[in-house]
Amino acid sequence: MTLAALTPATAAAVALVVLVAGATNGVAGFGFAVVGTMALATLLDPATAVVFMIVPIFSVNLSLVSDLSVRELRTCSARFWPLIAAALVGTVVGMAALQRVPAAPLRVGLGVLTLGFVATAQRAAPLPAWVSFGGDAFGSRPWMAAVGGVSGLLFGGTNVGVQLIAYLRSFDLSHGLFVGVVALVFLGLNGVRVAIAGAFGLYPSTAVAAASLVAVLPAVVGVAVGKRLREVVGERPRRLVVLGLLTLVGVRLVAGGLGIA
Repeated sequence: MTLAALTPATAAAVALVVLVAGATNGVAGFGFAVVGTMALATLLDPATAVVFMIVPIFSVNLSLVSDLSVRELRTCSARFWPLIAAALVGTVVGMAALQRVPAAPLRVGLGVLTLGFVATAQRAAPLPAWVSFGGDAFGSRPWMAAVGGVSGLLFGGTNVGVQLIAYLRSFDLSHGLFVGVVALVFLGLNGVRVAIAGAFGLYPSTAVAAASLVAVLPAVVGVAVGKRLREVVGERPRRLVVLGLLTLVGVRLVAGGLGIA
């Protein structure tokens, strides 16, 4: 289905997906791109879902970056600039490949990535260095550039940035600073992706681009709601709801891509 063929009911469903994704990000500090893109990919063409979410992702991360002080912004930029720069290059390459991937394999790939994200997030212990490539052992600039390039390639084509999140989580950052750094990284990536999507002609129509802009509103509202819920909902219930939702979406994507649902 394309956005041009949306019924009012389906349009409302898209808005609800973006709202729920925003609330997820507000509660957990991440997850907007994964929840939003993967859920929309069950309603729309997967490539359209990826492109549709670029502007809302940018707006969500902009609201989260505002929580960082000017001093924290400068410190994070100086520390992680190799990661950001390399990820930008990888993102452009990933977006160039997006328009060449058939819908069914892309849907299956998105589903597998979603289920992999769930499996990773279920770990109670921090990821080991050989998985996350972070911390003291892999915190040098060359490693940042390598991780950034590969992660950017995947993010550009799928909106999935779990590798970047895992890498940043391996550093000794407070929760608030971690959320801000993640937002800073993805803010830069998505700022460039908006321009690249237009230059590459990835938006199927002006209607898709316009709908993406409109989706900023439920995205930002969802984040605000999620931030409030973070104060009253315990960590375990938050984790169960988010991972349960992602599991359902992941299974639906794989089944749909294989033609069995």
